Amino acid sequence: MLAGDAFSERQREEIVRAIQLGRRSSGVNFSVYVGTADGPARSYAKRRHAELGAEAADSVLVFVDPSARSLEIITGSRARRWVDDRACALAALTMTSTFAAGNLAGGIAQGVQLLAEHARHPQSLHTHTR
Repeated sequence: MLAGDAFSERQREEIVRAIQLGRRSSGVNFSVYVGTADGPARSYAKRRHAELGAEAADSVLVFVDPSARSLEIITGSRARRWVDDRACALAALTMTSTFAAGNLAGGIAQGVQLLAEHARHPQSLHTHTR
């Protein structure tokens, strides 16, 4: 997560906590990038997601450019099994509503939490037969 000077320590902790809880509860990796896009927001967010390397397939990136009022949610190929377009749209609506109320950090944390709730999937128990 890139936070820069945009967030207080408490706000950063709130976002980090949402990311950690989301990862633990769903098995999906969440990343947040807050900053200015270099070019079109969607393309830039996809490049940032690709920079996650081997983790990209199992990851969801939330990209927020507050100055451009831009929000993108990028899902990796395996994460997409659990975080579909409907979940992303709902999370985006939740985040933008909270952003409009002046709460950037809270909106991000709520969005990550909502994405994690949708990403939860049943653990499969593999049995070994002899």
